[in-house]
Amino acid sequence: MAAITGFFATVIGYPMQWIYSVVHNYGVSIIILTLLVRLCLLPLYSKQIKNSAKMAELQPKLKEIQTRYANNREKMNEEVSKLYEQAGTKPTAGCLPLLIQLPIIYGLFALLRNPLVYMKMTNMIAAVHESFFWVTDLSQPDSWFLPILAGITTYFTSAVSMAGAEGAGGGMMSGMKYFMPILIFLMGRSFPAGLALYWTIGNVVMIAQSFYFNKKKAKEKAREEAEAEVLKRMRKEGVK
Repeated sequence: MAAITGFFATVIGYPMQWIYSVVHNYGVSIIILTLLVRLCLLPLYSKQIKNSAKMAELQPKLKEIQTRYANNREKMNEEVSKLYEQAGTKPTAGCLPLLIQLPIIYGLFALLRNPLVYMKMTNMIAAVHESFFWVTDLSQPDSWFLPILAGITTYFTSAVSMAGAEGAGGGMMSGMKYFMPILIFLMGRSFPAGLALYWTIGNVVMIAQSFYFNKKKAKEKAREEAEAEVLKRMRKEGVK
């Protein structure tokens, strides 16, 4: 695990040094790095958001199955599996981007804790201790504000990624929606502020992506309903 973490820390260190050489601000460098990482993971996040939307659409059918087979757990699970298979989705698909991002988080954490091990530019020695707004030293923990922001934004991203998982035995995943923000808040209070900044900005980007996708999906649905209504009227007029 240490070798994998060190590998990612070294890889992340190169763009971090290059970004800092351009902007000359460590906090801004972390934000830009976050945006670059999110851009690279965009296909996965798009898939995650689409999966969450599908899961939300399946909720009425899931509840119907749960009601119909309330006394037959085995049959209920069988029908739910069929429903997921027909819809081409699964409850756990939303966790994939987070799992893929974990090595990056570990690498960034190692990078922020021991920058001189993974970044060879001498000016990074002072850079990692720069202040950023209210944070006096990004290499040290921020006791409250950034951890709170990290926890709040984690709640919203968890709600998006786990949408629809409450049904059909997804109670544990539903509980994670509340457990994860608390865990991130507690971790944020002990980890370097730079890592909490990365996590918060990354969550904000995902929330924006979800908002954009949901708005786009709502427009497409409205258009489809309008087209269906027009076809319905045309058929009626044709019959007459």
